[in-house]
Amino acid sequence: MRERTGRRGLGQWVVMLLVVAWLTACDPQNISELEEGVSTEADVRERFGPPEAVWDGPDGAQVYEYNRQPAGHRNYMITIGPDGKMAALQQVLAPHHFAQIQPGMPMEDVRRRLGKPMKITTYDLKRETHYDWRYLDGPNESDSKVFTVVFDTDLRVVSTMSTRDPDLDRNR
Repeated sequence: MRERTGRRGLGQWVVMLLVVAWLTACDPQNISELEEGVSTEADVRERFGPPEAVWDGPDGAQVYEYNRQPAGHRNYMITIGPDGKMAALQQVLAPHHFAQIQPGMPMEDVRRRLGKPMKITTYDLKRETHYDWRYLDGPNESDSKVFTVVFDTDLRVVSTMSTRDPDLDRNR
């Protein structure tokens, strides 16, 4: 019985990875079909599906989060203006967005800027929580890195860091 469950779990894992790879491969096509100021909310949902989260934006806009973690290297924030048209599309896992994360910033603000992390780890003895996002710091898969935000017990930013993606060294 245990062997069957293990195979089923492995099969589900493989299917999930294939779906994520398919979604990631479709992103460039979906993005090229959208135009700021012209495409509608319905166009965005047709190409990307339902968002991971919907955030309140400035002046009545809504920001749709499309997360590609943990296997992908991108998170998209798509702003829908009060007129129902796409006002902006940003890939937010990039060094210029990471530079905006400052000590003292609340976790909710970080989450709204970068999207859902690929991994959350709590270190009870250190009294810290780490949020990790995988991203590309160059054009190749070998440029994969992990951006980490360290939060204190009040869920405020203590520090940030980027490191080489450990999966590269595990031959994954």
